[in-house]
Amino acid sequence: MARVKTGVVRRRRHKKILKLARGFFSGRRKHFRKAKEQLERSLVYAYRDRRAKKRDFRRLWITRINAACRLNDISYSRFINGLNKAQINLDRKILAHLAMNDPEAFSAIAVRVKAALEK
Repeated sequence: MARVKTGVVRRRRHKKILKLARGFFSGRRKHFRKAKEQLERSLVYAYRDRRAKKRDFRRLWITRINAACRLNDISYSRFINGLNKAQINLDRKILAHLAMNDPEAFSAIAVRVKAALEK
């Protein structure tokens, strides 16, 4: 069996890891082993937080909608129930945008929701 030298392959592999480790602090960007350990951990954090970001934004939207609902004398849960009864198909992202940037439009929706709840 012939001896296989890993010089070029190892250099490419190390360069790939060290390139991804740019911006890390101290030896975590310079030393291959430390860079690899930190990179594995960083990729786990990135994967986790891509999912957490969706939850965080939904919480923010709900908070904004709730604040706007309170200004229109209705609770968040009754507002969402009324949206379903009035068959208004707007998601929370759009509703939060309206609540922040166009309070008149949100108030109009709230009036329709209240009417649907009274039926």
